[in-house]
Amino acid sequence: MIGEAVRELEGISKAHQAHPDVLEILWRVLAHQKRWDNAVDIAGELIRIAPDRVNGWVNRSYSLHELGRTREALDGLKAIIARFPKDSIIPYNLACYACQLGDEIGAQNWILMAARLRPKEEIRSMGLEDPDLKPLQRFLKDL
Repeated sequence: MIGEAVRELEGISKAHQAHPDVLEILWRVLAHQKRWDNAVDIAGELIRIAPDRVNGWVNRSYSLHELGRTREALDGLKAIIARFPKDSIIPYNLACYACQLGDEIGAQNWILMAARLRPKEEIRSMGLEDPDLKPLQRFLKDL
């Protein structure tokens, strides 16, 4: 379906190409293609024009993480967590980045925060399947 999405994106008028919905779809296409440098740029543009959309922030951090810039990804999300206090994806992703940076205690704390915002069973299930959280498998099973 990526090819179809690309064709649809190409057909969007210039006036609408900067719409937040279009940028979110474009980011997904770039992520699927693993074009992380471009994905960071698109997420940054989404943040610029729609700073109240959590996806721009999360997508930018994820792209940075995929580029090996995990510290920058973590710092970027930590800086905006208070703006989205009810969104579990931010502490969940912070757990992933902290874990990858070797901060297992910090990662556990972020997981606990995510589990207060979303059912523990969902966080446990996601975490047990997430390679970034592999060092926390025992902790997640006991969650």
